[in-house]
Amino acid sequence: MEKAVEDLMTGDILSKILLTYSLDKKDYKKLGDFENYVYEVYRNEEPYILRITHSSHRKHEELLAEADWVNYLNQQGVNVPKFFPSDNKKIVESVSAEDGSFFYASVFTKAPGKPIRVTSPEFNEKLFEAWGRAIGKMHKATKTYHPPYRSARRTQWNEEDLLDVEKYVPETDKLVINNTKELLKQLLVLPKNKDNFGLIHTDVHSGNFFYDGTDIHIFDFDDCCYHWFTSDIAIPLYYTLLYRFKEENVEERKAFGKLFLDSFLKGYQEKNPLPENWEVQLPLFLRLRDVTLYSVLYKKIAPEDRDENLLLMLKDIKNRIDRKVSIY
Repeated sequence: MEKAVEDLMTGDILSKILLTYSLDKKDYKKLGDFENYVYEVYRNEEPYILRITHSSHRKHEELLAEADWVNYLNQQGVNVPKFFPSDNKKIVESVSAEDGSFFYASVFTKAPGKPIRVTSPEFNEKLFEAWGRAIGKMHKATKTYHPPYRSARRTQWNEEDLLDVEKYVPETDKLVINNTKELLKQLLVLPKNKDNFGLIHTDVHSGNFFYDGTDIHIFDFDDCCYHWFTSDIAIPLYYTLLYRFKEENVEERKAFGKLFLDSFLKGYQEKNPLPENWEVQLPLFLRLRDVTLYSVLYKKIAPEDRDENLLLMLKDIKNRIDRKVSIY
């Protein structure tokens, strides 16, 4: 989290939010604080997830739109959380910070199952099929979703702040900046229709779901936006290869990528037809994720906090962007 936001996030703000949802004020634990503050919280000993978002990250209307869509998916039988209203019957609560900005709070169900590491024995074809089924089912459901209010809509993919890479990457990264602009032009002319484009999660990597041995349960919809369905296929593949393999293991990485995709796509097609021309689009969205990851790492992590592993990752990502190649 940026230091400016950390300085504003006081214990008093957390206490106010816990009170507003009738949550236990003493029994809670922080789970993360990269882009949002995420806590496991309790009400009558039942666990829930509390997410607190600063107004510099998301607008209030965006958060309302996210909650409405996720609750719709939940109603359609997709394994996603259910958002709950506060004691004030608000699906998104707001608390003002001392500088006049706001912190927004949402509470939703905790996903069943457990996290699975990419090095775990359970990270196998059975899981990959379940992963594909879950995203296929989500894509099928999103085709029938209509936002209730025009003012409460999620953004389009190209409104992502991180795509304005010049704001975050070093000025010396001329190729990164120029190749990003060229890639965005390629994506802007891709065809759109209800079977290949809509409101999607955009970030279903292995850190954003739990697995119960049969099905995966997806969470963290913070980045959901209007995007091509193929992006939701590219992201699982991207992070699987990024987390599991070093850059030098190219052949091994390619072989595992094929194994992953074969199983993932088998599951996906059980729930939804593959988007037309997905194979042509896939490398483009893998390259797009390199851009957004490169940008967010520079935005969120100060130079003095970048360890050797992160510096190596940045070097590898920059190399791919410079060469206009994808991770797979």
